[in-house]
Amino acid sequence: MPKTQMSGDSETVVDVRAGRHACYDRLVVDLGGSDNEFATYDVRYVDVVRQEGSGEPVPVRGGAVLQVSVGASAYDEDGQPTVALGPEMVDVSGWRTFRQVASAGSFEGWTTLALGVRAQLPMRVFVLEGAPYSDQGPRLVIDVAHRW
Repeated sequence: MPKTQMSGDSETVVDVRAGRHACYDRLVVDLGGSDNEFATYDVRYVDVVRQEGSGEPVPVRGGAVLQVSVGASAYDEDGQPTVALGPEMVDVSGWRTFRQVASAGSFEGWTTLALGVRAQLPMRVFVLEGAPYSDQGPRLVIDVAHRW
């Protein structure tokens, strides 16, 4: 089931990282912006993730793929990248559920990632607010279970 939330945020993607836990693998998208809240994303299983702008398919390893669309650009107001986008954004080799984290680009205020997973497993998505008066911005968290 897709997980979607929309609002009028204006954050930027500043990091993409992952972690392994006992029952799930976790992808975290760190955001920076003018406030400590974030609520614009769409995460869903799809047959193919398409490159932002061109629509070209993004090849991803795994038995299933999650499209992670974040309402935040991966570049600043001067057009400079805020995070390195590429086919291997996070090293998840040998992980139980994750197979690959690839960029599908950033276009018109949206950044899309392709998260290759072992199979179409249960997932949850939530946002952690940033810490006021600190450099810690909000985080979009995607957990994918190791099994059904």
